Amino acid sequence: QPLVSEVQDWDGHWYRNCQANPQSYRDQKKGQLCAACNLRAEMKCLLVASDNAEVLFYWTDPAFESNIQDQYGAAQQGGERPPAFEDSINTLFAPLIISCSTMIEKINDTYTCFSTENGHTYILHQFGECIYIAVNGDGEESEDDLRRKIYVLKKLIEVHFGMVTLNGTLLRKELRPQDTEQRHRLWKMLQSLLSTYSRLRDQDQSFLVEAVERLIQPALCEQCIEFLERRLVQQINSSVERGGEEVLHAFILVHSKLLAFYSSRNASTVRPSDLLALILIVQNLYPSSSDQEDSAPEELDGSSAPDVFYTPENSPSSRDSDSVGMERESTPVFQFVDPDIQMAEDSLKTLEAPPPDPATPLRVFLDATVKEGHCPMMPHSMYCLQLWPGITLVLLTKIPHTQVAVSLYTYLDAFTVLEKKLSDVQEGSAPPRSPSPLPDLRSKMDKFIRALSNSDVQFAQLQDTWAAFKNKAFARGSTGNSRDLLPSCRAMKTQLCAIFRQYFLIESAGSPQRLAPSLQERALAMVQDKLMDWKDFLLVKSRRNITMVSYLEDFPGLVHFIYVDRTAGQMIAPSLNVTDRSTSELGKGPLPHFVKSKVWSLVGTARRYLQKGYTTVTLRDGDYYFCYFLWFENETGYKLEVIELPTLPDDSAPIGMLAGDYYRKLLRYYSKNHHAEVVKCYELLTIHLGVIPTEYILQHCCQLARKLWEPSRIPLL
Repeated sequence: QPLVSEVQDWDGHWYRNCQANPQSYRDQKKGQLCAACNLRAEMKCLLVASDNAEVLFYWTDPAFESNIQDQYGAAQQGGERPPAFEDSINTLFAPLIISCSTMIEKINDTYTCFSTENGHTYILHQFGECIYIAVNGDGEESEDDLRRKIYVLKKLIEVHFGMVTLNGTLLRKELRPQDTEQRHRLWKMLQSLLSTYSRLRDQDQSFLVEAVERLIQPALCEQCIEFLERRLVQQINSSVERGGEEVLHAFILVHSKLLAFYSSRNASTVRPSDLLALILIVQNLYPSSSDQEDSAPEELDGSSAPDVFYTPENSPSSRDSDSVGMERESTPVFQFVDPDIQMAEDSLKTLEAPPPDPATPLRVFLDATVKEGHCPMMPHSMYCLQLWPGITLVLLTKIPHTQVAVSLYTYLDAFTVLEKKLSDVQEGSAPPRSPSPLPDLRSKMDKFIRALSNSDVQFAQLQDTWAAFKNKAFARGSTGNSRDLLPSCRAMKTQLCAIFRQYFLIESAGSPQRLAPSLQERALAMVQDKLMDWKDFLLVKSRRNITMVSYLEDFPGLVHFIYVDRTAGQMIAPSLNVTDRSTSELGKGPLPHFVKSKVWSLVGTARRYLQKGYTTVTLRDGDYYFCYFLWFENETGYKLEVIELPTLPDDSAPIGMLAGDYYRKLLRYYSKNHHAEVVKCYELLTIHLGVIPTEYILQHCCQLARKLWEPSRIPLL
């Protein structure tokens, strides 16, 4: 178990803090940490807790759960029931959480990462009033992997709860509902999303590099975009059954790959990080049964050849075969079961989340810019309609009162800026010379509250809080100092988030507005009729999207590559299907697994160097030669000059688009000196055989980048 002085902070802050604090404080923290770190290996856990050690969410693997039950169940007296698993988790991590909160209060610093003598790695990060803790005990996940998992969970929570995540009190209500069944469903959903993310990141190159992979079939892609625009979206938006909603975006997925994406003219662009999160949600709702689809190698053996074309069979005359169901017979087994165990099992069955109704939309919050303004958490309804297993139609609709979301975020941002200014003044900084934003904020807030009076939302608390704020800020004789205004400013932020929660998270009485089920069924049938002849081809194509065979003639010695357009958030790479029942270009046996492990290792290495500011990496690893390049171009394809990139600390947000949206910030950083042109960012990772001379490898990389530049312009978005 670690001493507090052993806790690592890679910027060196922690060591200076240790020297500034008494030895007794370190000894006290040592005793608290020992209990939380006494875990055996081969275990994984991810926890979200409040600063007062209340568990808001947890995910564990079976080994971790078994260890906790053994540890706390064995401590019970004979005949006593073991504590609930949630209580055991709380008991285990409470010392560590309290230690973090105490350190923030005492020295305004806390743990970021530490390791224990039994090989466990702990990564901690505080977002607002919530502490995220990721644990690994089998050595399979690095510190970057654990930190990435934390940020992905934070992103998923933001997509599901919107602006409520900006207020700790309201977020605790959403993550830990009072109703046990509701809490169980919510946690099961988030746990399932994390498991799906881990599976996709281990198997899918698009989630490895965090970019969207498209199906390279230009003719069919253009046909589908035209169909979505002129028939599907137009028919839905002109229907009287749309319940006040309007389809803004429609896209078709084949497994995790994007076939076509259409956005209406008045819709905002969907950010790549949001699109990746939506694909993750779809994959969680309809997991890919890869083993069943890879079990027919005779279909796939010829698909790797570049000149072999697939001719789909004629559509069946009837769909009776789709309705045939298989009934399984089970022989009843009678056995004696302990009554307490049977009661617990019955309770778990009662709490099992029912399967989601396909006609019921999901509420998601995405970054959007509309004519009323910008809102990074704009509410949308998401309809996931499964055409066939592995092929899904997704509709994103605009819901009523979206202009309220824009207004709420605008005022929340204004009060956040005001709070920062008041905090700086209270800490002794000189007040800003810019004019006060309060008069303008006052008139706009008064108008906004009057508009709320015409709605059904309960806004009395917001009205009272705003009146109290105005009395302190504008009343005659009021001092208006920061000490008086800060609490009222924070109370206003809480009330604005509460109004957002009422509008977009709490369903009003009666059935919520949505597309009618009959309208959804017609939309589903339309797309099925369009793609019926292509169904089998698309499923095969998703497993063999791009093959290395078509590149070996021009690039001998090239083993694999990944090309990423970071501006569009899209990637191109040869397929890497490594399953026990599939046949890949590399054959069967250890070779495909070996190449896959090298690709995953190269991506991690490239990220570590990019974090240190390097944009070019070349290295030899045994019989292979790795290359990584990051560069910038203008819209015409002219390569722009290389600049020195900022170096990031080890505890910063992970490099990626789903976890931290690093590349969006990088493009903004680079574009400061290129105001007159559009800047685009690209990445290329290659693996060559080591016998190829270095000069030929670098020449291959340049030619490959030029060759892949044109396919990336296929109109999809």
